[in-house]
Amino acid sequence: MRAQLSAGRRGRFGRMAAGAALLAAVLASAPGHAKGTGLVYVSNEKSNEITLVDPAEMKVVGAIKTSKRPRDMHFNKDRTLLYVACGDSDVVDVIDVASRKVVDKIPTGPSPEAFRLSPDEATIYVSNEENSSLQAISLKEKIVVHEVPTGAEPEGVAISEDGKTIYVTSEVADMVHVVNAEDGAVTDNIVVGTRPRRFILTPDGKDLWVTSELSGEVHIIDRATNQIKQVLKFLPPGFRQVDVTPVDLTATADGKTAYVTLGRANHIAIVDIASRKIEGYVLVGSRPWGVRLSGDEKRLYVANGLSDDLSIVDLASRKVLKAIPVGRVPYGVQVDD
Repeated sequence: MRAQLSAGRRGRFGRMAAGAALLAAVLASAPGHAKGTGLVYVSNEKSNEITLVDPAEMKVVGAIKTSKRPRDMHFNKDRTLLYVACGDSDVVDVIDVASRKVVDKIPTGPSPEAFRLSPDEATIYVSNEENSSLQAISLKEKIVVHEVPTGAEPEGVAISEDGKTIYVTSEVADMVHVVNAEDGAVTDNIVVGTRPRRFILTPDGKDLWVTSELSGEVHIIDRATNQIKQVLKFLPPGFRQVDVTPVDLTATADGKTAYVTLGRANHIAIVDIASRKIEGYVLVGSRPWGVRLSGDEKRLYVANGLSDDLSIVDLASRKVLKAIPVGRVPYGVQVDD
């Protein structure tokens, strides 16, 4: 009798274990976002690599070799792939995040600098610096769907939430071009400050912020009218106006605060988005360019192009926790947490 009971129990337990294993397998195969690596990725133009930084340990934990002159970077939605514009190789490298290897290359026009993926991830929009164009490239077929002439030296690229409108800066023409994504037609040209660089769309969808590097400004554009509604100026203590050269910017998810890198002024600016007032400055490394927030928005990661390091800024105290040496001439930052 005991033997029969023991055998019965073993059978039930075996069936339960098999069921649990099957459930685990189903859950593992279910669609969803990949778990983040928790790392910060820094592109380095001169050493042709992506430096991997563990922000918890505040140290470099690896590097990924890329094509020549890696600059702008973006993850796909599930963060399994990292796309990197490589300006001197005329390609966008595709990096497998798990293996840390380049697994594909997307040919572009001369000197790709910045790009964005369409919301459906079918198209990549790339600014090509040397031939003054914005390319819409099919990711599946690797062919150019549209090539849009721009002013000289286009850089920043932004895309509307519905994917219907593309914005691209022209550094030489001092313009933001507004492009219809469906047919590649330029629908408007907005004159901004001298040498416009990069964008953010405010989380409420109303405004487009663009940095103008050589005039030391951020222009705020009303997206409904394409009219400039305000211009922000910056002046950290101890610097002259000519030293202020804004490049990159980012905003909190709630749309309350923006952070702007100030280039030669070696600071980041903290801006209240609603009032558009400068709340303060934080001294970082030499020539800060790229900037991104941590997932919990408690830290700011700043790529310093001339001191070859990454500043980790604690936003509660507004102080740099550590400057971490990375590669040569760091350009951009992405955070996978």
